[in-house]
Formats: sequence, structure tokens, C-alpha cells
Amino acid sequence: MNDQAQGLRNQLNSMDSSKNTKTLAVISGKGGVGKSNFSLNFAISLAKRGHAVLLFDMDIGMGNLDILMGQTADFTIVDFFNETATLTEIIMKGPNHVDYIAGGTGLSQFVKLDKEKANRFMRELSTILIHYDYVIFDMGAGASEESLNIILSVDEVVVITTSEPTSITDAYAMMKYIHLLNTTIPFNIVVNRVQTEREGKETMQRLQTVVKQFLEKETNAIGMIPDDRSIHQAVKRQIPYSLYNENSPAAKALREITDRYVNEQFNQSQRSSAFRFVSKLKQFLFER
Repeated sequence: MNDQAQGLRNQLNSMDSSKNTKTLAVISGKGGVGKSNFSLNFAISLAKRGHAVLLFDMDIGMGNLDILMGQTADFTIVDFFNETATLTEIIMKGPNHVDYIAGGTGLSQFVKLDKEKANRFMRELSTILIHYDYVIFDMGAGASEESLNIILSVDEVVVITTSEPTSITDAYAMMKYIHLLNTTIPFNIVVNRVQTEREGKETMQRLQTVVKQFLEKETNAIGMIPDDRSIHQAVKRQIPYSLYNENSPAAKALREITDRYVNEQFNQSQRSSAFRFVSKLKQFLFER
């Protein structure tokens, strides 16, 4: 028994040092702000720069990443929880070498797993994450018990908002809720669908000021994306907008955001090991 335990520890230590993976949760306070569209195109933009990216659709019961990219996933995360497929088998190939796991429906089963199934999820997740530079979790709008476990375990959070007052208010409420549970998680803010650069800057400043004043926390303004007609056209054609028209204002803005992020101008947190992420997730699942 001692030999088996030591062997497991050696395996985990090896996993811990073999790959540094940046885990990100993309969130919004309310739906309809373009969160999933950002997650998809940000993943593609990272992959274009040579990074290995896994995009994980965690939009509970309303997964739509495969629809946005014009694909039909053969398997979803539900198949894994129903034990009809392994986690490796449900990884699909997306555009520009982005790997993705589709959300499908029934994802609320996640928090209803017994310990044996949850441990299977952790074990297989550990073996997958070590192959990627970035793992992006596209979360559902708002904060549920299911999504909170993931959000509190990642290295960084990307908050998507628009200039609408309700969107800003909801984004702040979401950030406050997360901050009260974990004060160390960095927040990166993206203002989507801006009409003018001035509008985007004012929205960003307003949200950053409120977070600084009431939460005493600095946030990273990583950019803004204009309300571009080509985005709507790309969605109708089920083509990621960064591929549909690479010269569009939205695609250019996304490249600027990605360059800024990758160059670590705002990306201050250190990459953690894949094993550390899984360990934190396991802690929130079983010890909270």
C-alpha cells in the first residue's frame, strides 16, 4: 500500500512539473453580451500564435460554441458524465487547431456526481490539461453552484461587459461575489459591442473605479471590441468572426487584446500546473 501511495505521489509530482497551463474562466454578469463569441475567437487568436488551446463549454444546458463555429459535436460533456465516453474521446477539433469540449444539455449533473464519478472526472482532466498552454472555460451567465467551483479554481477570470448600465451593474455584482470568496483571483475586463472608443473607455473606467473603491482591488483593462456588423454576419453564417473577416474592426480589436494579453502587459499571474488546478477544483467540490 505504501508503495502504491508513493507511486501516486511520484506521478503527481511529475505531472506538476511537466506542463504549466494557464486556466481562464470567461464570465459575464448577464446573458447576451457576447461572452461565448469572445471565448471562441479569443481561443482561435491564441491558437494562431502557436499556443495549444482547449476551449471548454460550461454554459449549463445552453452550450452553443459548436453552433458558433458551424460544427456538430459527436460527443459532449454529458456523454462523459453518463459514462458513454472518456474525456479524451469527447474532445473535438475546432477551427485553427483549437480543441473544444461541447457543453450540450444536462450539464447540471456536474454537482450531482457521486465521489467515484467526480474522482474519475478529476483523474481524466489531469491527464488532459497537461497537453495545453491555455484552457478556457466559457461559463454560463451569472454564478451557479456548478460554475462557481470552476471559477474559484482558475488562474484568472475574464469579465465580459457592455456599456449598458444593467450589464455593468451585473458584471460588478459577479466580480464582488467571486472576490468575497477568493480575493486573489485576477480580473481582466473586456468591454464588448462599443459604439465609440470613448464609450468603451468610459465604461472600462467606470467599472474599474467601482471595483477599486468598494472591493479595494485592481483590475486589468485588456481591451474593447466594437459593435461590428461583420460579427452579426459571421454568427449567421456560423463562422468565427476572427476568421470570417480578418480585416474587420472587431477582428483587429481582438488581435490587439490577444497581443496585449500574451505579451503579459496585463497578464501578471503566473501559470500554474495543471495538477494545481485540479487539486483546487477537487477541494471546492468536496470540502466547501
